[in-house]
Amino acid sequence: MSELGSLKMHQVVLDGTDIRGLAEFYRSLLGLVYGPGDEPPEAGQHDERGQDWLVLRTPDGAPRLAFQHVDRLTRPTWPDGPVPQQLHLDLSVTSIEDLEAQHERVLSLGGRLLSDNKQGPDEPFRVYADPAGHPFCVFVA
Repeated sequence: MSELGSLKMHQVVLDGTDIRGLAEFYRSLLGLVYGPGDEPPEAGQHDERGQDWLVLRTPDGAPRLAFQHVDRLTRPTWPDGPVPQQLHLDLSVTSIEDLEAQHERVLSLGGRLLSDNKQGPDEPFRVYADPAGHPFCVFVA
């Protein structure tokens, strides 16, 4: 048996003060679905799960994103400030046209542009922050 045995990545967990809002951002952006029991409650109902832990996955159950509630979160100030990015996600598209289309989607969902390297000599990419300030990249692969 290899050194890894049955070890595999299960999910990436992002901290947030509004994990329902953060989960909704990534659900909409990536076409993910909530894990069983993590769906938003009916309008007007208390969102108990949204105060603790939520899981998103692909419709077929592949690798996931999870969100853990914290009372306080120091937003990364990277690339211009003293607080590092701490973690970031790399997302890809297949063309510059797709990069442009996703740019508009990210902004409409509440993300913000941190850096535009669309004209880069290697692989064009843009760096964004999600609503909680976590950086992520969208690049052309």
